[in-house]
Amino acid sequence: MGPTTQLLASALGILAFLYPFLTTTRTVEAPLLAAALAALAIAAILLEAQGGALGAKTAAALGVLVALTSVLRFVEVAIPGPGGFTPMWPPIILAGYVFGARFGFLLGALTLLASALITGGVGPWLPYQMFAAGWMGLTAGLLGRLRLDRTEQLVLCAFGALWGLLYGAVMNLYSWPFAAWTPGTNLADTLAHYAAFYVATSLAWDVAAAVGNVLLIALLGPALVRAFARFQRRFAVEIEGT
Repeated sequence: MGPTTQLLASALGILAFLYPFLTTTRTVEAPLLAAALAALAIAAILLEAQGGALGAKTAAALGVLVALTSVLRFVEVAIPGPGGFTPMWPPIILAGYVFGARFGFLLGALTLLASALITGGVGPWLPYQMFAAGWMGLTAGLLGRLRLDRTEQLVLCAFGALWGLLYGAVMNLYSWPFAAWTPGTNLADTLAHYAAFYVATSLAWDVAAAVGNVLLIALLGPALVRAFARFQRRFAVEIEGT
């Protein structure tokens, strides 16, 4: 259990998101196929989280952070912020940055699963949310490999802004086929239609998320990165394969 499982899960998730771009007809089977792919990918994520490769200390750290970030989503639901602003994304980004890609992927995916159970947000959209958040943490872990120095804070803020927009763009792929997809168009027209749909329905919402990420990472980023790094050194948390 390890990187291969994560790659398999991500590949299935990508197929589930992209099926409208890979077909020219709207059929009953297409959404069902996407749901089946998402379910298989979630099963792979859960197997990864339960696998022995993580180690006891890593699993403990992951569990603590999943609980904390899930509470942040509960706070967001209880006290909604402007647009798509949420305090949940910066900890996922910063923890992934410090602990690595595998840890970040699992933290993002499991946070959305746990917080959905807490807030009643369980639905057919949940697997897609888990993947989008998981990829956020995974790419933050890849960013952490660059060993940034003086530019660390600036790059993390820019990364948070990018994912504030990208999360909404990715999640729109779940709802767009049911709301505005026109079957039978070529790839170029399909991409253009999707871009127009995104700008009309989500851009303003996602700009608020991007601004919120930048503000929280600017304010809390240095302290959280230092705290996560100390935690990692003190408890010798090692993420294999990241």
